Amino acid sequence: MLAGQPIIILRENVERTRGFEAQRSNIMAAKAIAAAVRTTLGPRGMDKMLVSSSGDVVITNDGATILHEMSVQHPGGKLIVEVAETQDGEVGDGTTTATVLVGSLMEEAERLLAQEVHPTIIANGYQLGMEKALAILDELAISVGFGDRDDLLKIADTAMTGKSIEAVKDKVAGIVVDAVLQVASKTDQGTYVVDEDDIKIRMQVGDSMHDAELIRGVVIDKQRVFEQMPEKVRDAKVALLALPLEVTKTQVKSKIKITSSDQMKAFSEQERESLRKLADQIVASGANVVLCQKGIADAVQYFLAKHGIYAVEDVNENDMKFAAKALCGTIVNKPEELNAATLGHAEKAGEVPDTDLTVISGCDNPKAVTILLRGTSQLLLDELERAVYDATRVVQDAIEDGKFVVGGGSVETELQMRIRDYAATVGGRVQLAIEAFANSFEIIPRTLAENSGFDTIDKVVDMRKVHADGAKYAGLNVYTGEVVDMREAGVIEPLRVKTQAIKSATETAMLLVRVDDMMVTQTGKPGPQ
Repeated sequence: MLAGQPIIILRENVERTRGFEAQRSNIMAAKAIAAAVRTTLGPRGMDKMLVSSSGDVVITNDGATILHEMSVQHPGGKLIVEVAETQDGEVGDGTTTATVLVGSLMEEAERLLAQEVHPTIIANGYQLGMEKALAILDELAISVGFGDRDDLLKIADTAMTGKSIEAVKDKVAGIVVDAVLQVASKTDQGTYVVDEDDIKIRMQVGDSMHDAELIRGVVIDKQRVFEQMPEKVRDAKVALLALPLEVTKTQVKSKIKITSSDQMKAFSEQERESLRKLADQIVASGANVVLCQKGIADAVQYFLAKHGIYAVEDVNENDMKFAAKALCGTIVNKPEELNAATLGHAEKAGEVPDTDLTVISGCDNPKAVTILLRGTSQLLLDELERAVYDATRVVQDAIEDGKFVVGGGSVETELQMRIRDYAATVGGRVQLAIEAFANSFEIIPRTLAENSGFDTIDKVVDMRKVHADGAKYAGLNVYTGEVVDMREAGVIEPLRVKTQAIKSATETAMLLVRVDDMMVTQTGKPGPQ
């Protein structure tokens, strides 16, 4: 200490922001990011066009994609982007909801801080409010069974509504539900689990979106290796080989000395005979399709084509493993290990005309499937892929948890009203924080009304009145402006999506509101960028 002044030792180029300024900086960042994606919320939300420095264009209303493409420099803002990416990775949907909720929670925290409510009290109130919200969500949840196809279709439909591919969402929703049901496996406890890696999404530019299909098998980005091989094979018996079908180098350094033309001829014949033996072993196994992880020599290609066998070389390891699961076959390391038990089986295999794709489909009870999407442009295909990914994940969530909740701002309105009632039973300053937590949920129905072109105050008041009368599933019909039963309207989503969004948003807000000293090693003052 020197003349009563504290000495603070920091590294060079460290900007320090303290007290309310640090809190205000985080609040501004959260509000700015929430505002950036808020207009995309709901079926009538708008799209964003993002152009990178290299000229790549992305058009989407998917919250995770928008935030991923944005260049966020503020440390608090980066945390919110991570929340959205985590939400997308964990449940596959609800990223925009989580981001908008963070912004609303921070806005309510700003109002409390201005009233000199301590950040610890705000965080405590938010924690109590979140626990109450999760308990209320469990009460509002509706059960869905593995065989409730209609509800699963509605869940997939809700996830895709509002995207640029609504013209085909009915067909794609059916494909998604069939894909998830196909790969779901039952546990000893009677529940179901789904490995998302068992569903692959492949894209093909050129055809209409209406030509999307579910392949009960595998799609490989390769053509047959030899033009004289058949283009299509029926009753496919697939050999899965991890070894190269060609003469390989020895493991040790060696030399062969040839001194005459006869020796050269004998050497060539022996090499050709070795390659013929490889082909004969495949033929003897009964296989009529070969997927090889390595290369296939010209001679082997010729012998396989002579016996009407369709072959693909240089298949990557992931595709090989996926094919083994889809075709119920076994990857072998030696051709002599091939037999009826190791071969995969499918109804047909062959090339897709005018493409580089090989499709093996019609597998009996496949444990892995492929969704093949088609579209007239890559931009459209990318958005279709994002919609299918979201729909696949939410159907998976619903099957695994067996519960869903209704949408249309219904859940948020019910949570707001019931948490406010709960706050009155707590008392003290923490009551103010719980009430602020409850108020933050109003942002969802208000945004839905705003993005649909309706008066936000009128619609929010109408929803509160209907919920006060006991209609706990009432939500906003964004097309007519009426407050209707969302359960009957078919606007539903998995419980896990809503639960994760509330958890992520609340925990992030609690973390940011408690920051009162921010030291950033960079030039320039930290602020929303």
